[in-house]
This record gives sequence, C-alpha cells and structure tokens, in this order.
Amino acid sequence: MIPVNTPLLDGNEKKYLLECIETGWISSEGPFIKQFEEQFASRVNRRHGVAVCNGTAAIDAAIEALGIGPGDEVIVPAFTIISCVNQIVRAGGVPVLVDSDRTTWNMDVGQIERKITPRTKAIMVVHIYGLPVDLDPVLDIARRYDLKVIEDAAEMHGQTYKGRPCGSFGDISTFSFYPNKHVTTGEGGMILTNSEQLADDCRSLRNLCFQPHKRFVHERLGWNLRMTNMQAAIGVAQLERLDNFLAHKRRLGARYTTALSTLPKVQLPMARTEYADNVYWVFGLVLDKEAGISAEEAMRRLASRGVGTRPFFCPMHQQPVLRRLGLFDNESYPVAEQLYSQGFYIPSGMGLTDAEQDRVCEILLDEFS
Repeated sequence: MIPVNTPLLDGNEKKYLLECIETGWISSEGPFIKQFEEQFASRVNRRHGVAVCNGTAAIDAAIEALGIGPGDEVIVPAFTIISCVNQIVRAGGVPVLVDSDRTTWNMDVGQIERKITPRTKAIMVVHIYGLPVDLDPVLDIARRYDLKVIEDAAEMHGQTYKGRPCGSFGDISTFSFYPNKHVTTGEGGMILTNSEQLADDCRSLRNLCFQPHKRFVHERLGWNLRMTNMQAAIGVAQLERLDNFLAHKRRLGARYTTALSTLPKVQLPMARTEYADNVYWVFGLVLDKEAGISAEEAMRRLASRGVGTRPFFCPMHQQPVLRRLGLFDNESYPVAEQLYSQGFYIPSGMGLTDAEQDRVCEILLDEFS
C-alpha cells in the first residue's frame, strides 16, 4: 500500500529529542516550547505564538479568548473539518455557513456579506488544501461591520497571500502540526496573534487558567492544552526545513498535474490564483458526476490496487451530530456537497518517492481514463 501520507523526520528531530531526554525536559516546561513559539511566530510575522496540543485545541482556545458565547453567530465555510465549529456550538454560538468556490474549493467570499446579521460576531476563514481564501474582501467586510476574523491556517504552512504569510491576517490565527502537515510535531497546534491580551488569555486557557499567585484557585474554566517539550523539539527541527518542504510539495504537485492532466472528467487542483501559488498540502481530485462514479467507489478501487486515499471533508450541514442539534435545517450548499461526494485526495505526503508517485499515476490513468 502506498500511504496517503508519510512524514519526513530525517533532519535534526532525533538530535533535539535526545537533548530533551538527556536533560529531563520532557514536559511543557521545557525550553523548546518558547523557541518553537518564537520562531514560528516570527516566520508568520506575528508578535505572539502560543503552542498547544493540537490544531483543534488552538481553535477552541481562540474562540473562547474572543468571547464568543450564547447567540453569537460566526460565519464559517460549509466545506471544512468539524473542528472549526466544535467550540462555537459548545459555547452556545451559532455557525452560519457559506458555500465553496468551485475552482479553489475555498469559501465563496461573495456570499459572506449577505449572511451578516446583528448577531454576527466573527468570520472564520479556513484555507483549504493548498490555496488561500481571497482575504482582501473578507478583511474589508470585517472592518465595515466591526467583526473579528479567525484565520484557520492549519494547512497553509509557508503559504502566502499576495506576499504576506497566511496566518498573519485577522485578529487571531491557528495552525495544526498533525503528521500530514508541512511542519509536524506528531500532534500539536499553535495560536498566533498580535494582541498581547489575546495571547495572555490563550496561554491561561491552555493551562487550566492557573493564577500566578493562587495557582489552585480558579476564576475561569480552561483546559489542559499544553504541548510537550518533545513535540516542540520536533517542531523546531521541522521548521528549519520548511522552505525545502515547500519546494518539494510544489514539485510533487507539478508532477501530478503533468501526469494526470489527460484524465477525463476529473478536476485537478488549481496551480495558482492571482494571489498565491498552490502549496499542495494535499493533491485532491474531484470527479465529474458524468463520470458515473462516486469518490467512495473510486477510493475503493484504488485501495484494491494498493493506493491509499482519503475522502474530502463532509460539509457541516450534512454532519449528523450537528443536524441532531437542530442546526442547518433545510439548508443546502451544492458545491460543498459535490466536493464531498465526488472528491478525494491521493498520496501526497512529504515522504512520497518519485517511484511511488509514478505508480499512483499509472494506476489512476489505468482506472479512470
């Protein structure tokens, strides 16, 4: 089986992990935490970085720090991972959905303004699969309506929008360091902001809201969202190679595009927009409905021939758990629905070899030409 993702851990990861073990600094108190926070924040042109245990935790803390609560509406894309709405719902807020753009697969920013009501408090931007959301219109709307902007850049390590790093926009941004990301710590996440108050709130929330002088007396409920020194050590080693990883991913994307461009009735990822070149976090395929095959069936056929795949996100309005909560009744988002039913991605991890990629292309062309 050619796995859908294999990380590369052949830099200084082992050296830095050994340092953690030899010094005994294996918990969240170790020095690699601050080093990783500062270096990652600097890379994204943010003043503050707050390392946490995963990308979902980063979103949860960001939502809480912004004070989103009962009745508050947050505009989010219908096509995204459920992590983006978990804390909104738990806090009593209401996720308000917009459909996707057919070409970039990102949220259709032209739909945002019509979804704003007096209860709208924030817009959550989620960059999808390799290309960023067109941010200028979003930021303009946020300014005019006095809304907060949460930028989920989990999949955008090293990506830019008009030359500025993704994750540097809006009031607060979040990243994930899951093994399929350009920079991984195994599990892990980061909250980035230029606001000292938001950064302090997120640091407190990740650490059970302990107080400096009355540690076990709590004025606020928080979480244990801490990243370990060992995770941060891996992150520092990974970050040292981010530019090389980006070049590798773009080469991988270009090879796939060249090899698969003749596939009929299959949409490949856009190589670029007017504001960014694709970083190919994953390489996705969307089958035309006229192809007569669903993504589920295509993935089954590829698995039988040793090619790992993963489905696209299930849209928020089709999530059973959210429907049972009474959300999104009678709502339809056709583009997001098509992306889910007809979309999947193929092996595109950092450790994919040329020989493996060539084999994937050979099988795809044989199956779907």
